[in-house]
Amino acid sequence: MLLRRLHNYISPLIVVVVIILTMMACSTDKFIPDGEYLLDKVELHSDNKDVNQSLLMQYVRQKGNSRWFSLFKIPLGTYTLSGKDSTRWINRTLRKMGEKPVVYDTLQARLSCEDLTSAMKNMGYMNASVKIDKKVRGKRLTAIYNLHFGEPYVIDNFKYDIEDSVIAKVLTNHLKLGAQHPKQFTVTSLDDERKRLTHILNDSGFYRFHKDFIYYSADSIRGKQHVSVTLHLMKYIENSNSTPTLHPRYIINNVNFIPKDSTGFHLRKSVLEDNTAIEKGKYFSTTDLQNTYNNFSRLGAVHYTNINFREVPRYDSLVIGHSITKSSTHYLDADIMVSNNKPNTISFQPEGTNTAGDLGAAVVLSYHNRNLFRGSEHLSLEFRSAFEAIKGLEGYKNSNYEEYSVQARLQFPRLLSPFLSKEFRRRSSATTEVAVSWNLQNRPEFHRRVFNGAWKYHWMNVPHHLTYDFDLLNLSYVYMPWISETFKHNYLDNATTRNAILRYNYQDLFIVRTGFGFNYSSRSHAFRGKIELAGNVLNGLGGIFKFKENSMGKRTLFNIAYAQYAKFDFDYTQILRFDDRNTLALHGGIGIAYPYGNSTILPFEKRYFSGGANSVRGWSVRELGPGKFRGVDGRIDFINQTGDMKLDLNAEYRTHLFWKFDGAAFIDAGNIWTLRDYANQPGGQFHFTDFYKQIAVAYGLGLRLNFDYFVLRLDGGMKAINPAYTTTAEHYALWHPNLSVILHSILQLGFHSNDKVNYMG
Repeated sequence: MLLRRLHNYISPLIVVVVIILTMMACSTDKFIPDGEYLLDKVELHSDNKDVNQSLLMQYVRQKGNSRWFSLFKIPLGTYTLSGKDSTRWINRTLRKMGEKPVVYDTLQARLSCEDLTSAMKNMGYMNASVKIDKKVRGKRLTAIYNLHFGEPYVIDNFKYDIEDSVIAKVLTNHLKLGAQHPKQFTVTSLDDERKRLTHILNDSGFYRFHKDFIYYSADSIRGKQHVSVTLHLMKYIENSNSTPTLHPRYIINNVNFIPKDSTGFHLRKSVLEDNTAIEKGKYFSTTDLQNTYNNFSRLGAVHYTNINFREVPRYDSLVIGHSITKSSTHYLDADIMVSNNKPNTISFQPEGTNTAGDLGAAVVLSYHNRNLFRGSEHLSLEFRSAFEAIKGLEGYKNSNYEEYSVQARLQFPRLLSPFLSKEFRRRSSATTEVAVSWNLQNRPEFHRRVFNGAWKYHWMNVPHHLTYDFDLLNLSYVYMPWISETFKHNYLDNATTRNAILRYNYQDLFIVRTGFGFNYSSRSHAFRGKIELAGNVLNGLGGIFKFKENSMGKRTLFNIAYAQYAKFDFDYTQILRFDDRNTLALHGGIGIAYPYGNSTILPFEKRYFSGGANSVRGWSVRELGPGKFRGVDGRIDFINQTGDMKLDLNAEYRTHLFWKFDGAAFIDAGNIWTLRDYANQPGGQFHFTDFYKQIAVAYGLGLRLNFDYFVLRLDGGMKAINPAYTTTAEHYALWHPNLSVILHSILQLGFHSNDKVNYMG
């Protein structure tokens, strides 16, 4: 019965898709000249299963037409829908939107064979060869490149021949001897050794040294794949007519700061010096040079920096006769040119809001000073005002929501701490942030005031793509000055509807926490983790100074209970790139928070929720979970549909469509759970034996408008497996789809790098 229903639902769609694709395929032939063929597909067949063939595909010069989701040649089909008359605007438009048929070129195929052979030889397979086969069906051709690798060449003996005696002494402890040398005879491994030695020498004062002074010689035994390799490091040759000499070694003579314009320096001289890793009297170092660039790039008061080096003569003090002898030591002057940024900016930003169908508007006024104390301190002030008309509330005098907030942040481009030495703070790349904010919320049901204060540190490890965040102290004070009698009667004081989670989150509360987080991001994968602890210091002080307890037995500070909990979060994202148009993004995230000591319930702001654009996209925000719990009262479900634990799993296939448009097909899975059994969340507690039965699954399609600096994202998700069900049809929604697709539309604005991984959540 189930298979029959599935067949009845999918079969008509399949038939329509097949007909359309067939028509597109047939119409392609009119653009292929007689005697030539459409390059339908390119395949690589290898006799070596240990080699990643996808890495070799880049050496194939001519590939077939692009495919959406690696399946459908929609761009080619769009092109073929056009007529041969290029003067008509519809034909020009279709051709511009589509993709011209790729006609098989024998010359490009031959060059591809040569490039593939060279690539395999560079991998150490010196006897590699490539043969091309062709399969022809009508006017379509499949090109098959058969890769024969042969046996790899192995380095038996690795030696160094260094002609420069000074360099030989510098490299004494850096040479790879014995088992440390490269094993397989590959161009990459040998070039890596050249780069490694060049970097060491560039950091040791050899300003004019480059890797072209290093070359290799190799001897092999006929009939065997064993090679003896010698690395040769030549003496310094200034030009073709020069005599080889020792490589000059340079010492920094003077460091000069030069303003770019007539306004001079906007920064204090001590700030310029503290951010300069290049030091007088030290050997020239490319690492110090790069660190200097990195340090100045972190300063908001600096627009850009340019560093030039000049060789300067130095003379010995000894006078022989009437002449002065030139010093044998070489010196460099470092000229650091600094361009100033505009210190002050003011911005005004209007916003439109939509909270569960309630429309509103907001305005944000921001002020930024990037050089408050002439040390590139960044002061930001933000004022926000919002108004929203709330529908569906009964029994309240007012039906509007008002919010006013002010936030001040002061960032120091250095590490502020009384316990660290000045030299350590100067060498670190950390920033310090002090922030305070006040938020006023007036709802028909209650008035809420939230004060926040924080002292944070942030630092980066650029070479390893790592960033760290340390919240030394983060204080939140939640104050509830007024709660309507209607809300008290219906939800807080009524014994039949009393909700422990609800009551806890409508009380005055202190949250004093510390936290540490890390983030790693590269081109192919990323991960981040965070740990957060709250209330431990206050609980320790409470035990010493005997803090008072409230009616619920909780210790209080200034007659206000404080929260105590531990929270852990971890996310991982992997990007699999099939080609330049198609990628697969895999994401997994888990979070767990446990209240203990002075708390039995997590504060609302620290609880997890599921559903929405960055979670399981078949559900709206806070519509899913916990467990198999099903919301019963829309007015308070935003509280009840939260949990202490969260699991998110996402798989998203992304493909480039045309122009700035990208497409996506995704499958999401996950849910939230509680760690305790709460009466108002039946079925929401986590149990290891059956939690997997409560994992929700959704699927859908997405459209992306990617302008590099901002992305407009539109996703349409549908439920596949619903853990909160009353009928079998509702449980397995995949077989009983609701065609009223849930759309989650978000506008993502911000700068990002294309070579980095973006988290889905």
